[in-house]
Amino acid sequence: MRSEFFTRFMRRVSFPMLCGLALGLTSFSPLRAATCRDPVGFDAFLTSMKREAAAQGISPAAISALDGVAYDPSIIKRDHGQHVFHQSFEQFSGRMVNSYRLHKGASLIKKYAATFDRIEQTYGVPAPIIVALWGLETDFGAVNGDTPTLPALATLAYDCRRTERFQAELLDALRLIQRGDLTPGQMRGAWAGELGQTQFMPSSYLKYAVDFGGGRDLIHNVPDVLASTANYLKGYGWQRGAGWNPGEPNFAVIKEWNKADVYARTIAYYASRLAGDQ
Repeated sequence: MRSEFFTRFMRRVSFPMLCGLALGLTSFSPLRAATCRDPVGFDAFLTSMKREAAAQGISPAAISALDGVAYDPSIIKRDHGQHVFHQSFEQFSGRMVNSYRLHKGASLIKKYAATFDRIEQTYGVPAPIIVALWGLETDFGAVNGDTPTLPALATLAYDCRRTERFQAELLDALRLIQRGDLTPGQMRGAWAGELGQTQFMPSSYLKYAVDFGGGRDLIHNVPDVLASTANYLKGYGWQRGAGWNPGEPNFAVIKEWNKADVYARTIAYYASRLAGDQ
């Protein structure tokens, strides 16, 4: 299911803003993958990435997570096979905002009511919008993905198409390891490197993950997932108490999550259904 949502990452942010999320990349000069798409050159490229990581102050222990990482041609095949949404809002929202997600979402709002109250007090983001993202991204954590993150990011970093973008994400994945958020073995998610129950890229994980009781664990700890998602939205300008439907102030923040209009409108619609507004 997650592959159809990869356009969220590709369309959500511009490259300069994405790089701004990456810690310590002010002097980052992307390495050239001169023989990209030729697996023969991948090991030399990975060695260069290790040197770059060391130059940026990433610890040897974290860098060692790249030992044994192999090029994965299946990742490139999936990346190059992506297509932009062609469905209408009515078609897409009708399929995605189904009875299961509505009932499950409503039950989770009740189950985590105290957590959501605390989150809204802290970040100003109400439960329905967080649950809408949670449900649409991974069916509330049921479909996080099981692709090893480091090989996926390294393969995409080596490919010619978005080398700079994914080199930055690969370095930030190493920073997550260095910071102690995740071990290399725990870093499994979507095929393009997204992690956790609301699918954060490593740069967003570094910038927006918060400890709400689980140590910034966006894979297993639900309060951390929910609070970090709210923190992300607040970081992009969420206005406490303002509306989120098209034409209202917070719809622009939803568009920062996903610039595809059909998806952003579906998030808003799903949240409104959960809030009882539609």
